[in-house]
Amino acid sequence: MASKAVLITGAGAGLGLATAQALAAKGYQVHAGVRDPRKYPQLDAPGVRVLRLDVTDEASVAAAAEEVGAAEPGGLRAVVNNAGVIVQGPQELLPAEEWQRQFDVNVFGPARVTRAFLPLLRTAPGRVVNISAATGRVALPFLGPLSASKAALESLSDAARIELAPWGIPVVVVVPGALETEIFTKAATAAQAALHGVDPRQLTLYRAQLDAVDAATARQRLGSVTKAAQVVVRAVDAPRPRRRYYTSADARGVGLLAGLPAGPRERAITGIFGLPRRPGGVEAPA
Repeated sequence: MASKAVLITGAGAGLGLATAQALAAKGYQVHAGVRDPRKYPQLDAPGVRVLRLDVTDEASVAAAAEEVGAAEPGGLRAVVNNAGVIVQGPQELLPAEEWQRQFDVNVFGPARVTRAFLPLLRTAPGRVVNISAATGRVALPFLGPLSASKAALESLSDAARIELAPWGIPVVVVVPGALETEIFTKAATAAQAALHGVDPRQLTLYRAQLDAVDAATARQRLGSVTKAAQVVVRAVDAPRPRRRYYTSADARGVGLLAGLPAGPRERAITGIFGLPRRPGGVEAPA
């Protein structure tokens, strides 16, 4: 009988929490990875087992893999690499530790987790489901670190898909759109903290652009986390999953920009955000 056990990282809130709940409702045994289990009473539900797992800590990942392995001798149906953070702001001004944090969670984290849990995926056999973002294929201004990290995750996914094919382990990429989650608020708070010590004169250089991006973001319609979680469930549940799933039309639409030549693509992005084309200028959004 195929395994009905799944590991999800970053399961304490947002898409991770909604996916854990949706999978448990379908009869899966969900191992919900979070950094501090005491902080997530919302995970106390039938079919959900809270697991201490910090994707940035090699020892934590190894201990979690050993614990899940003991509980699931039949292996895992899926590893869902959902844990992620957003680092935003002008690349010129972001401190090095913010770049490190971005890649440690979004790139090195999935690599650590996949490596540690692959023996359990071979046993089932199971699949890897990586939660990417539309910015992985179309880099957006002032989301350079996020865009770079998701582009790296997409490349890791494409390479792993070929490497793991001999064992029948699919590697799936799920691309959410903008969702009603706390991650954007957390990102804005972290950006303010990261830029707190920056020379105000440097920050002023980018003020018109940052204001334009804030205004465009405020107009953005956010999608349902519950509906996005159902797409992740399909990626876990499908007998023969697709390589890529989009959770919404806006995620698919951003992906279409990737097919444009660089010049038209950059002009489109500049127009969508109403970005100035000269220092201090402000453009009307397209």
